[in-house]
Amino acid sequence: MRKWGEVSMLADKLKLTAKEILEKEFQTGIRGYKPEEVDKFLDLIIKDYETMHQTIDELQQENIRLKKQVEEQSRRQPVQQAGTTNFDILKRLSNLEKHVFGSKLDEQAED
Repeated sequence: MRKWGEVSMLADKLKLTAKEILEKEFQTGIRGYKPEEVDKFLDLIIKDYETMHQTIDELQQENIRLKKQVEEQSRRQPVQQAGTTNFDILKRLSNLEKHVFGSKLDEQAED
């Protein structure tokens, strides 16, 4: 299982940043694409890319927070269960002893 500090960020693995997409220059040929259309399309890609990066960062932070929360809960729970379980077992055992031995003592007293 990974530790919180070892979480690899997906954003770190991506090849391009929104800035790199924005600054990319294309050479035009005689019958090349219209630069305005390319620029509009790249602008859409940049916006999507920035939104994706932001979403990834938010989800990774939430994931780390939730994993820590689960770990804290699992640390607390066994202590509470063990104390409650031991108390319940002792209480049941005491009630069983009273029931079993109490009825035998009553039978012997009648004889």
